Amino acid sequence: MTDNYREGLDFMLPRFPEVNGFDFYRDIFPNNENAGDLHMDYSHPNALYLYRDERDEGTKRRLRRRTMYNDTWEDDYMEFVEGNPMTLCSGLAYRKKANTIRNAQRMNALIFDIDGVGNKELLNLFHRFKEDPKNVKWMPMPTYLVLSGDGVHVYYVFDEPVPLYPNVKPQAKQLKYHLTGGLWDWKLTSQEKRVQYQSINQGFRMVGSINERYGTEVKAFHTGGRVTLDRINQRARPNFRIDLYREPEQTKESKKNYPKKWPGGVNNGEKLYEWWLKKSDEVDTVTGGHRYFYMMILAIYASKCNIPLERLKGDIKIALERLKDVGHTNELTEYDMANALKAYKRDFYNFTIDDIEKLAGIRIERNKRNGRKQEDHLRRCRAVQEVDYPNGTWREGNGRPSAAATVREYRESNPDARKVDCINETGLSKPTVYKWWNGAD
Repeated sequence: MTDNYREGLDFMLPRFPEVNGFDFYRDIFPNNENAGDLHMDYSHPNALYLYRDERDEGTKRRLRRRTMYNDTWEDDYMEFVEGNPMTLCSGLAYRKKANTIRNAQRMNALIFDIDGVGNKELLNLFHRFKEDPKNVKWMPMPTYLVLSGDGVHVYYVFDEPVPLYPNVKPQAKQLKYHLTGGLWDWKLTSQEKRVQYQSINQGFRMVGSINERYGTEVKAFHTGGRVTLDRINQRARPNFRIDLYREPEQTKESKKNYPKKWPGGVNNGEKLYEWWLKKSDEVDTVTGGHRYFYMMILAIYASKCNIPLERLKGDIKIALERLKDVGHTNELTEYDMANALKAYKRDFYNFTIDDIEKLAGIRIERNKRNGRKQEDHLRRCRAVQEVDYPNGTWREGNGRPSAAATVREYRESNPDARKVDCINETGLSKPTVYKWWNGAD
C-alpha cells in the first residue's frame, strides 16, 4: 500500500460514501442490453471491459474482452472483475464487440487520470471543485472519485450520454486534452511533473479489482451528481467545447489523406518515420508516462509512410527494449507493444502534430521559416513590409517601427508561429506581442 493510497482513504472515507463496483458500473451504464437482446440497428450500445483470466496463464493472451450485459452483470462482476488483478473499462458504450474508437457510439462518462495524489493534492483538487469564479482552473464537482493505487480517477457521469457522431469524437478528444491540464497541476494536484494526456477511449482499472502492483483494491466514492454537457463545456474555452451540431472540418474523402500539420510533410516517407524512430534513443526525450504512446505513434507514422508491417515489428521491439530503461512506476511490457501495433491502420490518419505532442510528451519544432536561417527569414519579413508599406510608412512617430505592423507581418509570414516565437525573433517585448497578436491590423 502506498502512502498516497493510505492518505486517500483517510481523506475520502469520512467525507463521501463508498460505492461498490457492481453499483458503480450499473450507475454509469444503466442502458446496457440484456444478454438475449439483439438490436440490429445498434440502437443499444453496451459497455465493454477487459479482464485477466486464469486460463490464459502461460499463454500469450493477456486479457479477454467481455460485454457488460444488464441481466448478467451481477454474476459477471463477481466472476470476472471483483478481486481480479487486471481489469479495464472506459466510459464509452460501443456497438459491435470491439472497444475501438471507431465502434464507440456514446460517451457515458468523461474520465481523467491523475498520478501521484496524496492528502495535499486531494485538498487542492476539492478546492477546485468548489467552482470559485476567482479560480480560473475550477472544475465541476465530479460524480465519482476513484482511488487507483497511487493516484486518482475523476469521473464525470453525464445525465444523458453524449452521442459520439464522427464530428464529435475529435471534439471530445480536444475537450479532454484541454481539461486535463486544468486538473493535473504539478505540486498542486499531482506529485508528477509531466502531464499524461489520454484518449476518451482509455480504459481504467475497474472498481473492486486489485491493482496488482501495490496489492490495493480500487475503491470508488460518490462525490457529486451527474453533469450536463453544457456544464462541462462551461469550464472549457469556446474553441475546445463539444458542439453536437458543428460540421466536421474534413470531408470523408479528405480524412484518407495526410493531415497538413504533420511535421515534415507527406513526401519525406521513410525519413519521417526514421526521424520519429530515433526519438526513443535520445536522452530524456521519451518520459515514463508516455512510453506506450511513443510506440503507438511510431505505428501511426509507419502506416502513414507506407513502412512495411514486418519492419515496424522489428523496429518497435528494439524501441521497447530502450524504453524499458526509462524510469516509471509501471513496467513496460510486450503487451503494451502489441497494443501499440494496433495503431498501424488508416483509422489514425487524422492525428495532428498537436495530438502527437500531447500523447508523447515531446515538443516538435515547427519549420516555420521553410528552411531559411533566421537572418534570411527576417530579411524576407522586412521586404514584405516594404511592399505593403512603401517609403517607410510602416514606421511611426520617432522613426521606430510600428509594433502592430511588425506583429502583423510576422504572423502573415509565419501562420503557424506562436507568441513566444514572435518575441524571440522580432525582439519585441512580451506585453507588446500579446497586445497586438489578435489585433495587429
